[in-house]
Amino acid sequence: MPVYAGAAYLRALVSALDALRLEWQEHGAPLILAEAIFVDDAAIDASGPLLDELGRSHPWVVPIHLSRNFGQHPATIVGILHSSGDWVVTMDEDLQHRCEAIPALLREAVTAQLDIVYAKPASAVHEAAIRDGSSRSFKRAMQWLTDNPNLTSFNSFRLMRGSIARAAASVCSHDTYLDITLCWFTQRIGTLAVEMKDERFIRTGRSGYSLKSLFAHAWRMIFSSQIKILRLGAIAGFAVVGISILAAVYFICLKLLYPEQIQVHGWTSLFLAVTFFGGLSIFMLGISLQYLSSLVLKAHGKPTYFTIDRSGDAATCEWFAARHEGAQSTARSIAAA
Repeated sequence: MPVYAGAAYLRALVSALDALRLEWQEHGAPLILAEAIFVDDAAIDASGPLLDELGRSHPWVVPIHLSRNFGQHPATIVGILHSSGDWVVTMDEDLQHRCEAIPALLREAVTAQLDIVYAKPASAVHEAAIRDGSSRSFKRAMQWLTDNPNLTSFNSFRLMRGSIARAAASVCSHDTYLDITLCWFTQRIGTLAVEMKDERFIRTGRSGYSLKSLFAHAWRMIFSSQIKILRLGAIAGFAVVGISILAAVYFICLKLLYPEQIQVHGWTSLFLAVTFFGGLSIFMLGISLQYLSSLVLKAHGKPTYFTIDRSGDAATCEWFAARHEGAQSTARSIAAA
């Protein structure tokens, strides 16, 4: 959890995580909440000292202090790289991401054999039409530009297989978008509808994300993606070249066979020359940009391959199934009574 202005929420968040940790222990779950890593991103309030206090009273709370403010994305990457668990959850510190949703995300992952599960807002997060609508519209536009089917699901409340999370975080530079990087390592990505509300924004009209940070997120997403329009540009340029060649053949035949049909001399050849070389320029530019895009992805660290071990999911999946069956049995008994 990156922390920038969370002093008012950290105690409640740690209490909720502690309740989840104890619940898993009491029910004999084949997993534990091993650690909660809070990354102090040069917080502007008393979050830093409060995290140290919480770390002393809760051994599983791990506070990390950055030397200056680096932003939410780098702070998230720092937390992931300091993690050691088989599964990693990232979430905001302001309680809009509910801890009670974590078991549901984990159950969805092990049941459907997924590597990443995003919490999909079940309703408007900010209850502000402009804010929520602009976010959805930008993600849809980027999905069309990049052909990434998961892009509209991206948000900071996600559950990830630990090995994939750390591998993706390790290749991220300061301008790499983490969610794009995660897609380089797996295609087993799903979503789960979860109720999320940004209470701070609803109550005060102020968000943990400034306009500058939102633009930074958008820029990282564009810079880390392979833009489909580059391929479309190269194809369009090639098509224009082809059409201009066919048109040139047609008009040459017309000149030779039916010269009286040509009313204006010189204009056709000039137009075809401009069309041919213009299309050729667009085609070559598209190819060059595609090549440059491939170099950028290579510089970002896009892997050639990655191996994964999912064999450990079986025990967790069986435990969730047993709990679900137990809950249904209890409900039937109550209904019968």
